[in-house]
Amino acid sequence: MDDAAAMGALGIQLGRVLSTGAVVFLMGELGAGKTTLVRGVLRGLGVTGHVRSPTYTLMEGYEFQDRVFQHLDLYRIHDADELEFLGARELDDPNRWVFVEWPERGAGQLPTPDLELKLDFQDSGRRIGLKARSERGRGLAEAWQTLAKAAVIPGLLVQD
Repeated sequence: MDDAAAMGALGIQLGRVLSTGAVVFLMGELGAGKTTLVRGVLRGLGVTGHVRSPTYTLMEGYEFQDRVFQHLDLYRIHDADELEFLGARELDDPNRWVFVEWPERGAGQLPTPDLELKLDFQDSGRRIGLKARSERGRGLAEAWQTLAKAAVIPGLLVQD
């Protein structure tokens, strides 16, 4: 299985354990698989339509199951204050799923994350480091690690 397929499969598993809203920060180099992981999460939540990358739009939203999912890619912003124009205040909602790529560029304007994922290249695969930042984040991390270990996805190492 190639890296993109493995990352997508792991994202699907994460989507399957999301039951309540959560704020997830995604960190890693360009090409590490952040957007691919989010696409998988959306598939795991049941989204079947086209999943757009927010690289140029900065934010893409999806509404389903009476919930809102926001995917932000902040790579192109130059000042965290630009988030005000995107409606950053609405992101701090316990019923929303918010996944943020390049969160360090939005420092001070983003809600506190429940979970931080750090994606790194490692040998011929990827490593994902998990850091829970809240009680909800700890529950997500535990559930996701259990699923990831059971699935045995080649090329990915999940660690906290």
